[in-house]
Amino acid sequence: MAEHDHIVDKDGDLEPGKIDQALDRLDASQKNDILQNFEDFKGYLAKRIELAENLGLNEEQLALVAQKVAGYLAKHEEPRNREEKLLQELWKAGSEEEQHHLSHLLVKLAQSRG
Repeated sequence: MAEHDHIVDKDGDLEPGKIDQALDRLDASQKNDILQNFEDFKGYLAKRIELAENLGLNEEQLALVAQKVAGYLAKHEEPRNREEKLLQELWKAGSEEEQHHLSHLLVKLAQSRG
């Protein structure tokens, strides 16, 4: 993958505008593997959060990424289990501020998976 495709540039700066593009590059099979089972979804998030932390992203940056990803999923993906359905309903019911708080909670949930 070319450097311009990453959401974190070579200087370690987060580029949130590239998140949708990165998610669009996942094929249907990859998305299904990640989203089919909620435990697998949390595991995928935990691995990505660990990678982001190793790149130097702080908690607020992680929450911003989680917020962008959650917004993308709410718009473009059908929930594949009860947990995803609940998250989607909470997301749609919340204000932008509440969605941001939920994003922080999703990061914590994934971090506590270990």
